[in-house]
Amino acid sequence: MPNGTTRRLRGTNVIINTGTRAVLESIPGLAEARPLTHIEALELDEVPSHLIVLGSGYVGLEFAQAMRRFGSKVTVIGRSSQLLRQEDEDVGEALHRLFEDEGIDLVLNARIRQISGTSGQFVKVSIEHNGTERTLAGSHLLVALGRIPNTKDIGLELTGVATTGAGYIKTNERLQTTAPGVFAIGEAAGSPQFTHVSVDDFRVVHDSITGGKRVTAGRQIPFCLFTDPELARIGLSEKEARAQGIAYRLFKIPMEAVFRATTLSETRGFMKALVELNGDRILGFTAFGVGAAEIMTSVQIAMGAGLPYTALRDTILTHPTLVEGLIALFLSAPTTPAVQAKEARAGGNNKSDKAASD
Repeated sequence: MPNGTTRRLRGTNVIINTGTRAVLESIPGLAEARPLTHIEALELDEVPSHLIVLGSGYVGLEFAQAMRRFGSKVTVIGRSSQLLRQEDEDVGEALHRLFEDEGIDLVLNARIRQISGTSGQFVKVSIEHNGTERTLAGSHLLVALGRIPNTKDIGLELTGVATTGAGYIKTNERLQTTAPGVFAIGEAAGSPQFTHVSVDDFRVVHDSITGGKRVTAGRQIPFCLFTDPELARIGLSEKEARAQGIAYRLFKIPMEAVFRATTLSETRGFMKALVELNGDRILGFTAFGVGAAEIMTSVQIAMGAGLPYTALRDTILTHPTLVEGLIALFLSAPTTPAVQAKEARAGGNNKSDKAASD
């Protein structure tokens, strides 16, 4: 307790929801620099003159753009050669162009060697970049290199609650731990790190306790990056489909083909969908553009209901809306990975891109 006393609580069921925190890797000088995490960055009462962001994932990119628009000079240091390395190449390229257009300095394929100074005053970051040693200087340092679960030293070893090698709590599809009557939800349980997933975790546990049937197995998890414009994805990406050997047809159009995006003067980005090769089932959808998360939600509902892509294509959708762009998307000419590869070797463009721009 805050006053130093101890309080013991008893209950039939216990739910562990301790979350995660930003990981501070053993980079020389990092801990001593007292870097910002997403928590401290939200509590700043000043605009950094030059913010250096370690990490090119969701947290790093959202804060980088926000701080740049507040007026900061921003440098993003990423270890991969692509922003959001887990996403498709066209997503990474689109984000790269967006950040460059906004004046954000991107230093990718970099290895952080050492950090000196104190965040909020003056910091220097020594890196190896494309085989060359460089030093970057700034006023503030934001660390966004991943998350670590808050499960250490909370007494789990006394309860029979097992954890993984990375410290996440082991659970089954009903989020039951290895100890009777103990459940774990959210990021501490290794769930995807989104608030909407933690909310559904609660519903799973509620059903587990009250006799319902909701489980985590087979859940469709929407991924959203809230930059401007947004990135939203549901289901398979092209990278995932290729890795799993799943054949697909690709539908893709630029956002400028969506009339509502044009009227809003927000034509940056694209929409694309993966449809099974010999059927009409939607395997995945990605949008990078204005209202991407809202558009994606419509596709997610259709996928959850088992509707074919033709149901969206043939539905009368209100004009002009962003969701109406799904009609243009699924009316475009699809391609297959084999055709895409052939056109790439020939220097040609994707057929669906051509159709959208004609």
